[in-house]
Amino acid sequence: MMHKMTTRIAASLLTLALAALPALGADPNNITGADGLIMIDKRGGLVRFFDPDSLAEIATLELAGPPHELAISPDHKMAYVPLYGDGVYGNNPNPDHRIVMIDLEKRAIAGTIDVSPSIAPHGLQVDATGMLYASCDLSRTFLVINPKTRQIEATIDIEGTGHWAAVLPDGSKAYVANKNDRLFVSVIDLKSRKLVGRVPMPNGTQGITASPDGRRVLAMDLAEPKFYVIDTASDQIIETVDVAGNSIGPFRARYSPDGSTLISVNHRDALINVYDPNDLSKQQTFEAGAQPFGIAYAPNGSTVLVSNHGDGTISVLDLATRRVVDTFTAGTGIETLSYY
Repeated sequence: MMHKMTTRIAASLLTLALAALPALGADPNNITGADGLIMIDKRGGLVRFFDPDSLAEIATLELAGPPHELAISPDHKMAYVPLYGDGVYGNNPNPDHRIVMIDLEKRAIAGTIDVSPSIAPHGLQVDATGMLYASCDLSRTFLVINPKTRQIEATIDIEGTGHWAAVLPDGSKAYVANKNDRLFVSVIDLKSRKLVGRVPMPNGTQGITASPDGRRVLAMDLAEPKFYVIDTASDQIIETVDVAGNSIGPFRARYSPDGSTLISVNHRDALINVYDPNDLSKQQTFEAGAQPFGIAYAPNGSTVLVSNHGDGTISVLDLATRRVVDTFTAGTGIETLSYY
């Protein structure tokens, strides 16, 4: 009897331990988690940490330059933050060349990755093995980086000023948005580490994101209020989606970790759009603060945070009631944020 009871206890403990880990096979670039909440305050020049339950700020971290963007390792132990330079896309006269590694448990800098001779690292992605990817727009390169050795394993010419990227969950391909520099999305085979395709974008591309199942990539139109659905098997556009209430293309879009919800934000129109991923014509539109930039899904599955880069606030969207239920102050101008 004692042996059976011990076996049952051990099995229960194993189940609890596994439940606490990030889901195997999950998309490491569409994540959530209950351990913490990190925000990249581009305008304030800080990385900020918040309690994921109370949403109270608990720590700040100053870096050696203005932080942009964010990626989190698959085990949720490390955050990667690029130092883009002191400017913005199209006007970055003093580009940087570093990616900062942040220990999420200690909330401290764990190291720096120098991406020289590439400059202006921005769009970061990871894959399930822990490999790190960075688009460096001024260098027109896409980097494959081993964060364990802090070495660049490949530098890929993408033929455009790639600003954001989407890596498929299985780590097979990457899609890089070239803004208005080249009117296509660059397609990279990450096994051969070569540019293998170009998906035409009539007006250029703003944000870009992959679905958690890896079957679709969404590319936001830079000018018109629409986005394009790319089939990742054929690398062809299979659907064009008009974005309700928007006057230009959305700035960014993110799927929920389980793929049941899609949200886009429009920085010019100060709007949040919520979509049914099974029928993208089904949309709801909500008002946000000034210049909504970032999207973070809470682990409860029903709450989404949208960072308003223009006024230093965060909008709290309740998906169950389909209402913006709260707004709170966070930093000066949060570009992106994530639960982990």
